[in-house]
Amino acid sequence: MKIGYARVSTHEQNTSMQKHALKQAGCEKIFTDTASGARTDRPGLDNAFNHLRSGDILVVWKLDRLGRSLQHLIETIKSLQEKKIGFQSLQESIDTTTTGGKLIFHIFSALAEFERDVIRDRTKAGLIAARARGRVGGRPALLAPKQIIRIKKLYDARKNTVEEICKIFTISHPTFYNYINQVNDKKKKKISKNPERTRKIKS
Repeated sequence: MKIGYARVSTHEQNTSMQKHALKQAGCEKIFTDTASGARTDRPGLDNAFNHLRSGDILVVWKLDRLGRSLQHLIETIKSLQEKKIGFQSLQESIDTTTTGGKLIFHIFSALAEFERDVIRDRTKAGLIAARARGRVGGRPALLAPKQIIRIKKLYDARKNTVEEICKIFTISHPTFYNYINQVNDKKKKKISKNPERTRKIKS
């Protein structure tokens, strides 16, 4: 089954053109969102993912309708491939169920890896230069402390899978577990600093 996804950025725009193209491409169901490409909360896209099954194909009118960035787009398509779900973009004529489409996707992945390496090298060079000037730099936290606490609460509640929580906050699995470990380490430090309170709680 082909499942379509259409998105516009503002309420002044409409998805008619995209939906027409998706129907012409054979999509049996079409889900839509009115949201900026930078937003992480896209209920229409979430519904599309929930309906996709092994052997299905997710179809979009254009690549930028799906991904917020090249890296996010590649991670999304990789996630679909792991579930044996195909991906098709009409404007770019990309279809990961074909040999040519797979090749293009691998080229995208290589370009994204190249971009990450360049950024990593520039960051290292910048940090070395900053240290030479007596400054110490570092990578800022991806999420606010309140968001990290929210992640831990969702995880402890056991109502959402790790994958679902990662999608909600747009983080990777390693980053998720780093945040969980941070919260656990802080709790351990508080207990070690106040052993008397711990004994009272136990008694």
